[in-house]
Amino acid sequence: MGSREEKASTDAGVPAERLTSSSRGTGRRLRGAVAHYLGTAIVSGEIAPGERLTGEVASSEALDVSRSAYREAVQVLTAKGLVESRPKAGTRVLPRSRWNMLDPAVLAWAFSGEPDPDFVRDLFELRAIVEPNAARLAAERRDKTDIKTMKDALAAMRRHTLATEAGRAADRDFHDALLRASHNNAVIALSASIVAAVTWTTQFKQRIRALPRDPMPDHVRVFDAIVAGDADAASDAMRVLVDLALEDTRSSM
Repeated sequence: MGSREEKASTDAGVPAERLTSSSRGTGRRLRGAVAHYLGTAIVSGEIAPGERLTGEVASSEALDVSRSAYREAVQVLTAKGLVESRPKAGTRVLPRSRWNMLDPAVLAWAFSGEPDPDFVRDLFELRAIVEPNAARLAAERRDKTDIKTMKDALAAMRRHTLATEAGRAADRDFHDALLRASHNNAVIALSASIVAAVTWTTQFKQRIRALPRDPMPDHVRVFDAIVAGDADAASDAMRVLVDLALEDTRSSM
């Protein structure tokens, strides 16, 4: 008997609950709400890889939305690699290996509930590959504008703390500025995904209790090394920052 990801003949109904009134809207907003609802169900495993969604009419009725809104939401999921639709075969959830897991929306869906531990590990392994090397390049290539942007972000992080949305926005700005300071367009292209991973893991690990330690000194060490132009120190400091962030996230799961 094949694994769950190999199944192709099982039909999976849309989760029974209809969208809440607060998530409803019209046009693009409604399409986004439906995509979020279905995407969360898929990424969480409620609708497993290999399963087929029920038909458009039944699914739109179950969610109490128009058929066009449901159809557009499925198109969003298709574009992110979560499902594929074929004539007569219907819409099937694809294996995880086909999902665009670095899409910011998919990351948001993954952290809407309890994320898969292997997925969290994969994200931090990606960060450990990209960010220390980006910090190394930043130390070698940063300019005055890069330094000012990172410095301003750190000041906002210190002022607001990561317990607030303003502080987390500043954290996003810092990591984004660091990647851009590499002045490597291939690295910069990963910025949205890396920053989204930072955002969601930071928010996730303090959903129940405050952060177990102050991460500011870790960020300051990275910044100071970049300002000093010390590529080795910048890379090492960023690796430590990522490793400690992984430990904090694991302790909250």
